[in-house]
Amino acid sequence: MKGTLHEINGRYALTFERFFSRPVEKVWHGITDPDCFNQWYPFSTGEMDLRVGGKFHLDDGEGSIYEGIITELDPPNIFAFREVDDWLRFELRSKGDGCLLRFTHTFDDRSMAARTAAGWHGCLEVLDMVVDGKPAVWPDNMAEWREKYAKEFNQKG
Repeated sequence: MKGTLHEINGRYALTFERFFSRPVEKVWHGITDPDCFNQWYPFSTGEMDLRVGGKFHLDDGEGSIYEGIITELDPPNIFAFREVDDWLRFELRSKGDGCLLRFTHTFDDRSMAARTAAGWHGCLEVLDMVVDGKPAVWPDNMAEWREKYAKEFNQKG
C-alpha cells in the first residue's frame, strides 16, 4: 500500500488502496465503530453520531477541538466526512476472500502532502491491526515514510 497524490478540482487528493483479508463488514466495523475508530484515528475523542450530518469531536493535540461531520454514509461500503476544510472518504468493496479499501483525503495545502501521506500510511497500518483484533501499535517509521513521500511528491522532507 502506498499513497498517490493527484489534483481534483483545484485541490489535492491523497489516495490509498489497501486489501484486507477480512470481509467488508469487519473492516466497516473497524472504520465506523467509535471504540475501533479511536484506536487508529489519532484525533478522535470519543462518540460518533453515525448518520449523514452526524458529528464527532476531534482534538489536534495542540489545544484545538473541532468537529468531524459525516457527509456520506452507505453501510457497509461508504463512509465520508468533512474535517474543517478537508474531505475524507472510505470506500469498501468485496474482493476475493476479503475487501479492498479505497481511501481519499482531499485538502488545499500541497506543502503538507508528504507529512499527511506518512500519517495516513501509519493510520491505515494501525487500522489493519485493529481489524485483525490485534493491539494498536503505532509504527516508528513515520520519518522514513515522510522522506519517501517527500521524494515521490517532489517536496522537502
